[in-house]
Amino acid sequence: MGILKTSHGEAHTPAFVPVATQGVVKTLEKDETIAAGSQLLIANTFHLHLKPGERVVAKQGGLHTFMQWPRPLMTDSAGFQVFSLGFGRDFGTGKILHSAHTATVSKNQKPKNVRIYEDGVWFSSPLDGSKLFIGPKESIKIQQQLGADIIFAFDECTSPIADYTYNKQAMERTHRWARVCLQTKKSKQALYGIVQGGKFRDLREESACFIGGLPFDGFGIGGEFGDSKKTMTQMLSWTITHLPPQKPRHLLGIGHLEDIIPIIKEGTDTFDCIVPTHYARHGYAFIHQKSSNIQPDFKKIDISKKVFLNDLKGLDPLCDCVVCKTYTRGYISHLMRAKEITALRLLTFHNLYLFNSFVSSVRSLIQKGLL
Repeated sequence: MGILKTSHGEAHTPAFVPVATQGVVKTLEKDETIAAGSQLLIANTFHLHLKPGERVVAKQGGLHTFMQWPRPLMTDSAGFQVFSLGFGRDFGTGKILHSAHTATVSKNQKPKNVRIYEDGVWFSSPLDGSKLFIGPKESIKIQQQLGADIIFAFDECTSPIADYTYNKQAMERTHRWARVCLQTKKSKQALYGIVQGGKFRDLREESACFIGGLPFDGFGIGGEFGDSKKTMTQMLSWTITHLPPQKPRHLLGIGHLEDIIPIIKEGTDTFDCIVPTHYARHGYAFIHQKSSNIQPDFKKIDISKKVFLNDLKGLDPLCDCVVCKTYTRGYISHLMRAKEITALRLLTFHNLYLFNSFVSSVRSLIQKGLL
C-alpha cells in the first residue's frame, strides 16, 4: 500500500491506470470515468503528437484542462510505438508471445516501417504516411507541453522474438536516451526512467541497476514479457529487486484480471492496460464467475450472442455498478446486436468499474495483511 502524490491529487496504490490514448477513455466522458473508480489515467504521447498536436493542447491549458480531467495523469514516451509500428507490425506480435514463432530479430536488424538511429526514431505517420521524428529530446519536449503529472523517458520497447544480441543493443540505446531525457527535462513533472532487457535475466538486472541509479522520480518496467505469464512474473522479480524501494514502479501495458495479483505481489505500484475498454468495444463483459475472499474468479462473456437476448439478469449479478443495477443482459445484448453505440459505453463503464473495484479489494487485503 502506498500513496502517489501529484499536483492534481493523490492515488492510492496499487492502482490500475486506464488508458486514455487520445485524451479520453473511449466512449466515456470524464465524470463516468471517475464514477467507475479511476484514480489516474495514462495518455499516449505519439497519438497526441499526431493529433491534435502538443501545441494545441498547451494553448488550451495543458492536457488536464483540455480533457477536463481533475485527477493525476501520465503520458507515455512513444517508445511503445517503436515496437508496435515496427517489429510488432512486421511479425504480428504483442508484448507477450502467445503462439510459437520461428522468426527471430537479431542485432542490427531493421523493422520495415520505422528507422531507429542513435539520436531517435523516424516513423511513418499512420494518418498520412508522412515522416516524423521522435527521439529522447523530442519526446520530453512533447510531454512537457502536454503537461501530465508523470512522464516517461523515451525508450525502445523490444519484441518478444528479439534475441539476446538485439535486446542488449536496444537496452544500451535506451540507457543512453535515458540520460538525454534527464538532461532535457526542464519542468516540474515527475520523470520515470524505463527498464528494458527483454526476457534475459542479466540484461533486466543490468538495466534495473543502471536506470535505478539515475535520478528519476520513479520507474517504468517496459519491453516484452516473454512467452508466458510465469515468465512475466520472473522478469518482474529480477527487475524490481534492483530498483530503489522508496520510488514508485509502473508496469507498462500489462493488466489482465489474472495478472493483477501476481504483478502486485512482485512489487508493482501502478499498471496500465487497454483490456477493459478494448474488450468492451468488441462486445465482451468481464463478470464474476464466483466470489472469493482472496481471488475472485472472473470470466468474459460475448454479450452480442443471441443466447443473452432473453436473459433477464443484470450484466453481472455480483457487481454493484450502475449498469449492472439498471440494465438486463437482454437489453445490452439487443443494443450490441443493433450496433447501438450506447452498448459500448455501458460495457466500458462496467468493465472499468469491475477492474478498479477488484484492485481496490486487493488494496484492502494488503491493508488487512491477507495478501
